Amino acid sequence: MSNAKYCNHSAGKGRRHAAKAVLLAALISQTAHGDAAGKHHFDIPAQSLNQALLMFGRQGQQQLMYGTDIADNLRSGALHGDYTADEAIRILLGDAPLQAVTTGDGAITLQPRAAELHNNLGPQTMPAVQVVGKATYDSTDPYNPDYSLPNASTATKTDTPIMETPYSIQVVPKQVIEDIQGIRPNDALDYVSGIYRSSGSGDFFESSTRRGFNSLSGDYRDGAPFPVADYIIGGRDLASTERVEVLKGPASLLYGMTNPGGVVNYITKKPLATPYYSLQQQFGSYDLYRTTVDATGPISDDKSLLYRFNLAYKSADSFRDFVNSERTFIAPMVTWNISPRTQINFELEYDTGHVVFDRGIPAIGNRPANLPQNRFLGEPVNYEYERVMVGMNWSHAFNDNWTLSHRFNMQFLGQNGVTSAVTGFFDNQTVNRFGLYQSQNPGNQPVYYNSVNLTGHFNTAGLKHTLLLGGDHYHTSVDTIQRFVSGPSNRINIFNPQYLGLPAALGNPATNNQLSLASDWFGLYLQDQIKLPFDLSMLAGFRYDSAESSTVFNGSRSEIPRQDNLSPRGGVVWQALPELSVYGSYSENFTSVSSPGIGGNLLQPETAQQWEFGLKTELFDKRFIGTLAWFDLTKQNVRIPDPHLSGNFLSIGEANSAGLELDIKGEVLPGWNIIGSYAYTPDATVTVGRESEIGRRFRGVPRHGASLFSTYELQSGLLQGFKFGGGVITRSSQTTDIAATTAVLPGYATVNLFSSYAWKVGGSTLTTQFNVNNLLDKEYFPSSFNRNGIEVGVPRTFMGSVRIEY
Repeated sequence: MSNAKYCNHSAGKGRRHAAKAVLLAALISQTAHGDAAGKHHFDIPAQSLNQALLMFGRQGQQQLMYGTDIADNLRSGALHGDYTADEAIRILLGDAPLQAVTTGDGAITLQPRAAELHNNLGPQTMPAVQVVGKATYDSTDPYNPDYSLPNASTATKTDTPIMETPYSIQVVPKQVIEDIQGIRPNDALDYVSGIYRSSGSGDFFESSTRRGFNSLSGDYRDGAPFPVADYIIGGRDLASTERVEVLKGPASLLYGMTNPGGVVNYITKKPLATPYYSLQQQFGSYDLYRTTVDATGPISDDKSLLYRFNLAYKSADSFRDFVNSERTFIAPMVTWNISPRTQINFELEYDTGHVVFDRGIPAIGNRPANLPQNRFLGEPVNYEYERVMVGMNWSHAFNDNWTLSHRFNMQFLGQNGVTSAVTGFFDNQTVNRFGLYQSQNPGNQPVYYNSVNLTGHFNTAGLKHTLLLGGDHYHTSVDTIQRFVSGPSNRINIFNPQYLGLPAALGNPATNNQLSLASDWFGLYLQDQIKLPFDLSMLAGFRYDSAESSTVFNGSRSEIPRQDNLSPRGGVVWQALPELSVYGSYSENFTSVSSPGIGGNLLQPETAQQWEFGLKTELFDKRFIGTLAWFDLTKQNVRIPDPHLSGNFLSIGEANSAGLELDIKGEVLPGWNIIGSYAYTPDATVTVGRESEIGRRFRGVPRHGASLFSTYELQSGLLQGFKFGGGVITRSSQTTDIAATTAVLPGYATVNLFSSYAWKVGGSTLTTQFNVNNLLDKEYFPSSFNRNGIEVGVPRTFMGSVRIEY
């Protein structure tokens, strides 16, 4: 976005409209070419007028300046063919109450038509604007290089400027993911404050600790729950992810069954009207190979049918003995623009592969055991998984102000394999293990999700409202066979391991359990965002939840009767300056769906309350954004791993987490981008519970955590297109559990380097890239499941890639 200077010589409504005016300049596309008659080729579908104008500026090599308020809630016409800029803008505007005016320097401005000016504003002078600096990119543009995006939808389910949102909402855009060569979600989340790796299981599955609390639920894909049933074997591949949005703190109002520490929402790549194709080959240490494909464009001549296809194939060994993984991920999507007001999307994800379960190493005393980094203490057996997701979502705009949308997803999960993990020391060097055989048929673990939203824009008494009324329903059922093996025959010497192999590892099962779990969750919510005088914005809403769960464990049925809950939240933002916002908010959380322990017991529902206050800033022509937030979060019936029985869970009385978080990202100077974070969490402790646990710090929550990644791209000269940079990720010490026998993971810092070079080859762009992670080969332990399952950090690794785009 660019700076603007405003001049207004009238009073009343005109002054308020001028104060609200926001300058929008469309980037001159590097790939558009006009002919001698001044015509350009345009491919712009009917859509929101603001979005269409961005595409117009890029495809037409045309500078465009206007106050975005005057185009809010307006739709564009479709534009396909060769036109001059004047012809094209008239077609896009259609019947909109706006007119285009060309300035002396060739830029185009938008103004209300004369009749609209007279009827709505009275006689006045329109604000003058002056463009300074770099223009704004479309966030869905595959070539978008931005590290900072001004809007996000996860916090409100509406496209809201971050500066007007009374919560800490962080966005990790596609360019950051590409620069760090991120493959797994935690690669991106490393650069968000207050979020730390958890679970200690390598590639088997991923979870994270957010504001002190573990995220066994709280991940979403385009606003729909993902993963489900606490975790997905194999984690998630980022091949189809456009950006990662992180909402800190309780989010029950919009998402229901979330962890109060925060929600991570993976926004997927959508079909585009302009064709784009990308093929990338990555190769790295320990025989890592990953191939990705991204293709999008129109299916029909009138651009009403669009498609997007993403594919990723990965094969990798590990620095850990016997550990390897392989996966195939396919994600096609089709968009049908039925009319300018009606759109429907059909999507599919297929994810399959195998991975060797690696829980890590145990602690000896209060420190991780002194073992070689490659020492593996499980059984080297592949664990296979398969996931199918089928979805459909549609929206219809009744008029410029009211829109109805519906989303339906169903997922089928299956897995079959063996895991083994350390359960505790038998003597000074021998540890007990158990093998868990878990078989699940995809047809026996279905998950269904429905959500309906009505969004409206209207004014009352001079106040501008954005109203959201919605409801959702979630259902899951799981059938699992659990088989445990223990005893002297399954002990292993950690200093001289001897592996049993299959079928000896299974032996004679000590127990053979049948577990069935069913959960139903229904919610209704109402939210209103109100623009108030004096640059104030308010958000208020509440949610009603009704949930029930049941388990059948070896024929014995346990039920939690239906539980109802009302969760409010609200917040206020004061944008004291265009560059500075001050906000405060209060939120509540309710999580009733419970997960069973080994015995099939259902835990108590979790509730939480949070106060949050903070500052937000946008600098350098709105290309840089920063958030400083203080929070105080209290949670009841906290679910924690049982320190005395691996695989089981307990509910403790109450825990509190409070601290300060700083996030910055964006372009500081032309070509210089940074993303960084810092979190200070002095309090993350049990406040009510067993006497031996009160005051003990929660697992996996360092007191200090910080990250920084910075890149610089040469803007001119022979090496234009060369980019280089690097960063650091640092964590202070953390504990493995709240028991008196807890172990301490030492603090650490890892240094990473990056370089890339992009150049034109005909009509294509070829990019080569090289990353070095953990440059100093630091030995560290990033996370743990408990004192017997400590994850070993990855040593120095190298990753290169070659990508061609056209």
